[in-house]
This record gives sequence, C-alpha cells and structure tokens, in this order.
Amino acid sequence: MMHDALPVALILLASAVVVVVLFRSLSIPAILGYLLVGAVIGPLAMGLVPETESQRYLAEFGVVFLMFSVGLEFSLPQLMGMRRVVLGFGGTQVAVVMAVGVVAAVAAGLTWREGIVAGGAVAMSSTAIVSKELAERMQLHSEYGRGVMGVLLFQDLAVIPLIVVIPALGLTEAEIARAIAIALVKAAAILAIVLFLGQRLMRPLFHLVARQKSSELFVLFVLLVALGLAWVTQQAGLSLALGAFLAGMLISETEYRYQVEDYIKPFRDVLLGLFFVTIGMLLDPHVLVGHAVAIALAFALLLFVKFVAIFVLARVFGSARPTALRQALALAPAGEFGFVLLALAQSGHAMDPPALQVLLAAALLSMLAAPLVLSRMERIVLYLDSSEWTQRALALHTLSVKSMSTRGHVIVCGYGRSGQALAHFLEREKIPVMALDSDPERVREAAAAGDSVVFGDAARREVLVAAAISRASAVVVSFADTPKALSIIAHAHALRPELPVIVRTFDDTDVGRLKEAGAAEIVAEVVEGSLMLATQTMMQLGLPLNRVLRRLREVREERYTFTGGFFPGATDAGDSEQDPPRLHSVVIGPDAASEGMMLERLNLDALGVKVSAVRRKGEREVNPSPDMRLRAGDVVVLLGPQEALARAEMRLLQG
Repeated sequence: MMHDALPVALILLASAVVVVVLFRSLSIPAILGYLLVGAVIGPLAMGLVPETESQRYLAEFGVVFLMFSVGLEFSLPQLMGMRRVVLGFGGTQVAVVMAVGVVAAVAAGLTWREGIVAGGAVAMSSTAIVSKELAERMQLHSEYGRGVMGVLLFQDLAVIPLIVVIPALGLTEAEIARAIAIALVKAAAILAIVLFLGQRLMRPLFHLVARQKSSELFVLFVLLVALGLAWVTQQAGLSLALGAFLAGMLISETEYRYQVEDYIKPFRDVLLGLFFVTIGMLLDPHVLVGHAVAIALAFALLLFVKFVAIFVLARVFGSARPTALRQALALAPAGEFGFVLLALAQSGHAMDPPALQVLLAAALLSMLAAPLVLSRMERIVLYLDSSEWTQRALALHTLSVKSMSTRGHVIVCGYGRSGQALAHFLEREKIPVMALDSDPERVREAAAAGDSVVFGDAARREVLVAAAISRASAVVVSFADTPKALSIIAHAHALRPELPVIVRTFDDTDVGRLKEAGAAEIVAEVVEGSLMLATQTMMQLGLPLNRVLRRLREVREERYTFTGGFFPGATDAGDSEQDPPRLHSVVIGPDAASEGMMLERLNLDALGVKVSAVRRKGEREVNPSPDMRLRAGDVVVLLGPQEALARAEMRLLQG
C-alpha cells in the first residue's frame, strides 16, 4: 500500500506546486488552482489519482481545520456589536438565496431537498478571496467593507446548521424531520456542555501548557483540543467540522488565540488544499461537456440572482446605492464553503449526480470570475450608478475649494496611522498639509476633529489636480501599496516633473520599481526598523554619535541603492553638492581592456569612483574584493560624480 500511495502523493504535490505557482503569478487565488488540479488528474479525467476512502477522510481534516479557524475568528461581542449587519443583513441574505434556490430547483424538475443543497451552496461567498481583496485595497473598514465582512461572518456561521442538516436530506421523507430534529437537539446539547465546561477548563489548561515553555507541547495540545472535540461530535452522530468549530470558539475566548492561529495555519493550508483537490476530483468532464448549456445558465443565474438579492437587501438595510452595488458585486460569486456543502451532499447522496456536476462547475466559474469582478468594481459601479459621478464631482469640488488658497503644502496620500503622524509632525513645523483618504468614515471623523483631510483617491489624476499639486512642495505616499504608489508617481511627474514624491513601502522588494518610476525617496518599514534598532544598539554601546550617523548613512545608501536589481541614474537627490554621486553600470564585453584584470589594478579609486557591485550570471556581489578578476559579461556598477564615471568607463572598456 505504501508503494501505491507514494506515487499518488508525489503526483498530487507536483501538480499542486506547479498550478499554484502559476495561479499566484497571475494573481488568481490558490483555491482555484487546487480545484483545477483535482479536476485534471482525478479518476473522472486523466485518472492519475484514484479516489479512495482514506483519501477522502484525510481531505475532511482540511474542513476540520478550516472550521477551527472560523471558530478562532468568532467573537460574541463582535457579533453583538454588528448584529444588525450580521444577523439582519447576513441572515436575510442567506435565507432569501436559499429560498430562491429551492424554487429554482423545483422549477428545474429537482426535489425540494436538492433545492436546499443548491440554495445553501450558492448562498455562500468566498471569505478567502473577498477579504484578501478588501485588505489589499485597504477597504476592510470602509462602509461597504464592513457590510461585506458582516455578511461573510453570518455565512460562516450558517454553515454549521447546514452541515448538520444536509447529511439527513439523503433519507426518506418520513425519516428527514426526525433525523434533523435529533441532530439539532444533539448539537444544542453538545454546544451547551462544551460552552459550560469548556470555558472553565480551557484557560487553566492552556496556562498549564504555556508554563512549560515548549512550542512542541503547545502544538500537541492545540491538535488534541481541535481533533478531540471533532471526534466527540462525530461520535454523537454529527460532523467533525462542528466539533472543530466549537474548539476554535472556546480558544478564541483565551489570550492564546493569535498564537494558536499562527501554529495551526500550516496544517490548515496544506490539508485544505488537499480538500479542494478532492472537490476538483468530483468534476466529471464527460458530464460537463454534455451539460455545457445548463452550466452556463446556472452560472449566469447564480451571479444575477445573488447580485439582485444582495443589492435589494443592502438598500433595505440602509446602504446607499453605490455602497449596495459594491456589496452585491463582492458577494455575488460562490465561495469555498459552498464546496464543503456540495461534498457533504455527494457523500450523503442528497443530490442527483448530474445536477451536482452542473452546480459544482457553475460555482467554480463564479469563483474564477470573482477577482475579475473585484478588480473592475469601480468601473462597474460608475456605469450602473450615475449618482456616483455626482458624488465624486462633489468631492472634487470640495477638495478644490479647500485647496484654493493653499500654497507650498505637502499632499499626504493616505491618512492612516503613518499619514496622521506625518501630518501632525509637519503642522508643528508650520508646513501646510493637504491629506487625501478614500475611507469616508475616517475622513469624516478626522475632519470633525480639525485635521486637514478630505475624501479622494490619490491614485486618480483629477484628485491630485484638485489638491493643487501645481502649488504643492511635495507628495508623500503614506500607505504601503506599490501599484497605487506607481500610479501616483506617474500622475505627479506628468503634472509636475520636478516635484519630489516620497513613498512608503513595507519592505525593500519594490524599491527598484519605485526608483525607476521616479520616487525621490523611499522608506521601507522593515529596513528602517532594523536600521533604527542598530542605531540605538550602537549608541547604547557608547559609540560616538557622528560615527553612528555616518555608518547609518552608508548602510542606508547601500541598502536602497542595490535592492531589486535596478540601478538608478542618480542617488542622494537631496544632497547639496553640485555634482552628487551617481550610479552607472558598465557591461564588460569580450574585447574590453579590463577583461581578465583584477579590480585593484584598474585603480578606479584614483578617479574618484567606487566599484559598488559586480553582477555576474544573475548573482550580485556588493563591495567586491580588490582581487576579483573581471570576466566577459560582467556588469560593473560604479558610484561617483558624473565626469569621473565617464573617465572610469573609458578605462574599463578602452584601457
């Protein structure tokens, strides 16, 4: 059996790695890559991987850890604080979509039980895709972002009763009501016992384990709690996922929640990937080809019905039309929990196989469409809602009026923590500030407190024009978002080529791209944090301040100059010298005079030029040793004044 299992495991791993790398490079969620792997190599397609009971059972552990993570995120105070959105908007959305699913299923010739499965599956939206997109766009705390996250929270909770109900749908009609009633009573009893005893036992047990100061013991205990409660619920005739959710909910009330989440993530991601591979294996290409029209119709109906239902409900619950449109667009595609429910229906024979195939394919297509819809959300909203144009025009008018008498100001793009700290610092120096932020609530609260901040997306050219960029002294991008920063730099340089743009990034990965785009200065949080740590350490050790500052400058220049493989034409843009140091790269050809010579023999220092780096076959050596011999194909990076660089290049190439 081991000899049979190992090739299967290798095929799964190799396929998953290749497809997930491809999908991530295309900015497509990895979940879809796993589904594609299962569909291609599964027993119903290429047949490289057989479907076995042990394989399905192992994949079920992916759902266990997914529900455990949902339990960790569950917060009763948060639920009560957002009860109108979560219970009202979210609960009504799930109920309405499920009701439509039942009606549509019956109209298509299916049973009401299959309608419950279909409605429950399509009522779910993708927490993984939507939350990731909102976080990257910094819209989690916007008005529409909070509504979306509230609905997603209820959908996660709604999975629990559906996991209890769906396995019973495969029984005869006379047995369904009795089986569901017994299952719900068992679930309620276990929930009461676990919450009553668990709250009293969990924290003392975690304290005991944590005092041992062993990460290995901590992980073992977390696995014991998660899998132990999952086993208890299974023995009670319920699902493993319910017990895992209860375990996560108990731990979420302790101070160890974030540590547990960090430890459990590798188990969850690997096993969840295997689960989605097994879901992909359920797709039968022969059935899909024969039902292509039905799949296309189901795909269109899924998106249309959910979009209309969510838009109408959002309006009923008080959202403005543009906000309701954004919420409907974000939540219309299906989600990963829909596949969990469909897998349960397949194993419990609760749905006709061809209908299951059609629904699986339609849900998969909708998830593939989700990133595309989210990336074009603003264009779609502007097309569907003419009032959004009016609101944006009003915001631009307000911004123009506010900036009318402003001159020599700094435009701060983004008014989060970094933007606010910078604005307050500049205001103490009597430097006028015009801050732009796309979060209306933040703008409203900050403006009410007297801060100079207005609503506007700084990545749009007209917003920068309205902020009086023609009279500004600098532009600062205070948020770590490289694509938006590149857009701001491009607009700023098109409007004012000489205007300095200072950009914040999280790390030094994109420094080269930002320098190439024209950023005057780049502040990488990780780099600057490490430099400040080194500075404080050296000062505590008693090193002279001027030596510490000199070393800090040297390291900062080297760090930012050579990051990412791009070498800018000039550094130290703020230097007061007439001819500031510049970087220049020289390619050593086979006929170059310096080919085969050691660096020290070239004596470039006498010309006032330093060899900062040598790139050879894709590898870079910073501050190379003097005895390094140059070879044909080397790229020598020189640092020095412009005239000295010209002389050094002639020496390298002509001798």
